[in-house]
Amino acid sequence: MSAIVGSKQAEQLKQDGNSYFQKNRFGAAIDAYTEAITLCPNVPIYWTNRALCHRKRNDWQRVEEDCRKAIQLDHNSVKAHYYLGLALLQKEQYAEGVRELEKALDLGRGANPGSYMVEEIWEELAKAKYLEWEHESTRRSWELQNLKESCELALKEKHMLDSSQIEGLVDENSTSLLKQLEAVGKVFMKAAEDDTPTEVPDHLCCKITLDIFRDPVITPSGVTYERAVILDHLQKVGKFDPITREPLYTSQLVPNLAIKEAVHAFLDRHGWAYRID
Repeated sequence: MSAIVGSKQAEQLKQDGNSYFQKNRFGAAIDAYTEAITLCPNVPIYWTNRALCHRKRNDWQRVEEDCRKAIQLDHNSVKAHYYLGLALLQKEQYAEGVRELEKALDLGRGANPGSYMVEEIWEELAKAKYLEWEHESTRRSWELQNLKESCELALKEKHMLDSSQIEGLVDENSTSLLKQLEAVGKVFMKAAEDDTPTEVPDHLCCKITLDIFRDPVITPSGVTYERAVILDHLQKVGKFDPITREPLYTSQLVPNLAIKEAVHAFLDRHGWAYRID
């Protein structure tokens, strides 16, 4: 069989697999993609298509295997990094899973920043980051509470010892204890601030969606927007800045790296801000 004939047959099998997938016939789709892979094993999309079928069946081990093969063939495969990230999260390999999702997000933004895939990847990444923060926050809270109780106990024991040795100054000693306990409470309240949900600062939020920035871009007027949102505005509403009303074109949008870094720094300290309502 010539390479050209094999390639044509593999493409037809891929189309068959796509048709089966749309009808939720995942087993038949897997068979079709597997035949395509047998004919042309160096085409990464055959591997990622089959990985998606495995994902639908919650067969995460096979998702991981197919995605790793696809990445060997194409290091810039958005879907391969994305599905691999999901598979690793399912295996509770959170750090590596998050890295793969971040890689997929960066690649997706470069290829098509307004696509549904970029939004989907962000949501999965945010969910993973939030769960990671929730786990770490619970651990930190437990450790802080234990340490606070130990400090309070030590102060109370010292107070009892001092009271037994000093006569006539019980009230003064009790007042001192209350002040010390209050000071300890303030110290531990301050230590827990980063894990206490509040409001995200306005300058880190898009003026249209009011959500924290993901991929901020700045206009010639100096206004910063979420990239996908302003692109959608320019396409569907008109070629103008929605706030200043000045003429605006896609080519004029520039990544706001300062705000992007500020958002990353804020999220690193306040993981609760990843929560998606």
